[in-house]
Amino acid sequence: MVKAVVDVEKGIMAVGGELHSDEEALLIEMGSKQENLWGINIYPEMNGDKFIDFYSLINLRPAQGNRSFGVDDPQVKKKIAEIVNELIER
Repeated sequence: MVKAVVDVEKGIMAVGGELHSDEEALLIEMGSKQENLWGINIYPEMNGDKFIDFYSLINLRPAQGNRSFGVDDPQVKKKIAEIVNELIER
């Protein structure tokens, strides 16, 4: 399992930090906005829907309507998956 944080606005991601919050901090330092950052876990050995897990502590954002550690908005999930699949060759 590899931790990653995806910026859904810029179409970039940080990969391989010990914590999602480390990757989030790196992207914020690079100019990303926190509200565009979503934590995921990537399972390189898996296929299909099991390749990306959308569970991360940084995803809990009641002010944005995300009341869980997952990604509640299907459109945001779709955007994350598109970015990941574009950036990772399988």
